[in-house]
Amino acid sequence: MTLASEEIAEEDEKPDTPRRRRWRRIRRIGYWSFGLLVGVPLIAFWVAYLVLDVRSPQEVLAGLDKTVVLQYSDGSSLLKVIPADGDRTFVPYTQVPAKLRDAIIATEDPTFWDNQGFDPTGIGRAFLTGVGGGSGITQQYIKKSTGDDDASLGRKFAELVLSTKITQEQTKEQIFESYVNIISFGRGTFGPAAAMNAYFGKKLDDSMTWSEAAFLAGMIQSPSVHDPAASGDAHAARRWQYVHDKLVARRYVPAGEPMAYPGGEIQAPSETRAGRVTYDEFHIKQQVLAELEQDGFPLGRLQQGNMTVETTLDRGMQDAAKKALRDRLKGEPKEFRGAVVAVDPKTGAVRVYQGGDQGVRDYASTPHAAGSAFYPFTVAAALHRGYGPDVPVPAPEEQEFLGEKFKYPDVCGVKCTPRTAMRAHADGPFVALARKLGPEALSDAARQAGIPETVDGTPTMRERDGFLIGPGIAIGRYPLRPLDMAGAYATFANDGVRTTPHLVAKVRDESGAVVWEHTDTARPAFDDDEDESRRVAQDVSGTLTDGGGAALRTGEAEHGSSPDNQDAWAIGYTPRLAAAVWVGSDDDRLLKDANGAKLTGDVVPEDIWRGFMTAAHQSVPARKITVAPPPVVRPPR
Repeated sequence: MTLASEEIAEEDEKPDTPRRRRWRRIRRIGYWSFGLLVGVPLIAFWVAYLVLDVRSPQEVLAGLDKTVVLQYSDGSSLLKVIPADGDRTFVPYTQVPAKLRDAIIATEDPTFWDNQGFDPTGIGRAFLTGVGGGSGITQQYIKKSTGDDDASLGRKFAELVLSTKITQEQTKEQIFESYVNIISFGRGTFGPAAAMNAYFGKKLDDSMTWSEAAFLAGMIQSPSVHDPAASGDAHAARRWQYVHDKLVARRYVPAGEPMAYPGGEIQAPSETRAGRVTYDEFHIKQQVLAELEQDGFPLGRLQQGNMTVETTLDRGMQDAAKKALRDRLKGEPKEFRGAVVAVDPKTGAVRVYQGGDQGVRDYASTPHAAGSAFYPFTVAAALHRGYGPDVPVPAPEEQEFLGEKFKYPDVCGVKCTPRTAMRAHADGPFVALARKLGPEALSDAARQAGIPETVDGTPTMRERDGFLIGPGIAIGRYPLRPLDMAGAYATFANDGVRTTPHLVAKVRDESGAVVWEHTDTARPAFDDDEDESRRVAQDVSGTLTDGGGAALRTGEAEHGSSPDNQDAWAIGYTPRLAAAVWVGSDDDRLLKDANGAKLTGDVVPEDIWRGFMTAAHQSVPARKITVAPPPVVRPPR
């Protein structure tokens, strides 16, 4: 008998005490628990492996010929996203230019040729946070082919199973071929041949340049956002540079290879050139699709499901904004451009989105220098730190802030307060407040009101390095979007409760069932204490109204150090509606109106704002803005 067997026999001969029985139970529980933890997932994986399957790219492309309908908030038809003929051309792997293959792999999945088809990091993130992400090319193909884009653990598990299965059944070349033919490059295209034609008007072949390849590869992540027709050349160039840097870092392209963003070669969208949609409809479509992409509903998923999108837009208000903008700009210099955005303060629903009808550039989502329209955020920062709206703010004509000298004439008097400075359109007191509060306080107040931290991945209200705040924040030099300005002013209209501006209310499948709906995000903006946040907002409103039914701030942004202006704003609100109007140009030039006077917010933009708001409130009279009672003077914090 061995020593081990002797020990076991000796153990068995020991009396069966309660302690021994307890430990036996604990061991049994441990064995069962281990078996369940290991066995159940393995069985689930095996069953899923047998049951689940991946559709071929041809099957996926055949399902992308369905029309997606966009509706106004009342259910009436807004526009239709109709697939164009020839936008689903299948391209064999051998006909995909090597430069494009390299650019896509460098950007989307640098380990594609070596990995097993899935990304453990992305799966771990989904398990810990419930948020998807980190998918490589194989997983992206699974996601697009199944039409399941939900950020969930269940979807990640299915991706893992199918990625393993397809990697065992197909070569990497076959997987890439399937993937590249069903992904959207934007503008309603699927596959590289359609994309090359849509953006560059060229046939897909080996004459493709590295610059063109980098541009197309950059579209894949979020085509409705990265298209220069939607977000402008500045944003598209940043995305192009990102792909360029990946190509160089991963040694697909030598560091000295001459490459440049191909902005001059990119065509306008075919649907606007063919007249299938107007420019302002195109802007709405792009903004809605970009929002849906962020919510897990890319165009391919919408088309496969034959879905209908109910937007938040009000048909009557949209028409009123278009008319007010068109009528007032008629007769002004031809370089004048304009945008109007209106938001429901209670819900964040965008009721009007008018990006202009002069071209593919969407002025409602293009950042423009806020200028003195930024000053209400300065006031909010001061109020939150104990400064009252009627406390004098000494402001000498010449001041220095963060190393820059500002010189403004005294138009408000020695006892100028934030309230009187706002009404006198004085600049000096707000520079003085910026000096007292510091740049972070101004930035924080604007973010609390609703200015997002980033737009398309670029930090707002920051210098080029993305971190530092420069002296220009004192006078609103940083560019902000009309969409965000309307949403931030809506926080003042809503007594300090912030909501998220959004254009999509619901998504319905072909049976009419709601498959996605916007959830309420309302919360106090300026302080966790709802009463304190309300006080700040009402005090700001008190500086913007003369006791009438609406609060209004007009402002303008200077052109560099010139006394003339390049951007002008009129932003205001009633309890029912907050609206932002911007007027400027394409190239930040000095602007004078038809009468030869320099552009200011209280002329052309205010005329547009008043014309629109009057029409928008015809059926429902505007209630008066609530302002705070006379403040109790507190020592500044």
